[in-house]
Amino acid sequence: MVEHVKTATFRFYAELNDFLEPRHRGRDTRYAFSGRPAVKDAIEALGVPHPEVEVIVVGGRSVGFDFRLDDGDRVAVYPMFEAVDVSPIIRLRERPLRQTRFVLDTHLGKLARLLRLLGFDTLYGNDFDDPQIVRLSVDERRIALTRDRGLLKHGELTHGYGVRSDAPMDQIREVLTRFDLHGSVAPFSRCTMCNHRIEIVAKSKVEHRLRPGTRRDQDEFLYCPGCDRIYWDGSHTDRMRRVLAQTLGVGNTCATDEENSA
Repeated sequence: MVEHVKTATFRFYAELNDFLEPRHRGRDTRYAFSGRPAVKDAIEALGVPHPEVEVIVVGGRSVGFDFRLDDGDRVAVYPMFEAVDVSPIIRLRERPLRQTRFVLDTHLGKLARLLRLLGFDTLYGNDFDDPQIVRLSVDERRIALTRDRGLLKHGELTHGYGVRSDAPMDQIREVLTRFDLHGSVAPFSRCTMCNHRIEIVAKSKVEHRLRPGTRRDQDEFLYCPGCDRIYWDGSHTDRMRRVLAQTLGVGNTCATDEENSA
């Protein structure tokens, strides 16, 4: 006996449409199935990675990823942080991230440096593989940023985002907006090379490592205990402040340090 083919109607909202085929964006999408598949499986079969989803509503009721579809269901799928006027709401993550921390895939090295420049705890390695990124994201409760949609479909991953933009400056603006981070920016507070927090250090403790011109002209220094670099104010700092002010609107909001090292 041939099993009856069932259908459910899906509607994806806001930026979740980025993952859909053009013909499905901004409109109802019919999904055919047999049996009682989990709604999570259907969402990913339609192209949307589950870490991008925050709320699922079926028939006016919010449900979890394990909800089993039935014939005729109407499913609304909303992205992370989307304001949804439904109650009660089932959040699809056990608890929110209290601290915004990131781990990035190998395609996002320049974005990693920009996030660190703005003070965000950002892990990156050009040799990170997908299992390592997933493990760091889960174990350390970090948001995985990636250009690889396949990584976002990993079953264990709970917090992730697919970066849409290609250019690093567009990417940093995208991430700041996506996670509402403009108020958390702390420029020049973290080492862009190793991600460690930098700290003020007395000139007397580092002057033996300085070039004569730097020792003569500079009096304020910062030090990275993670990679043993020394930072000071200089022309590069001014350039970076201009870039931040022009592209991110953050201006000179933090004590100075410098990507010049002894």
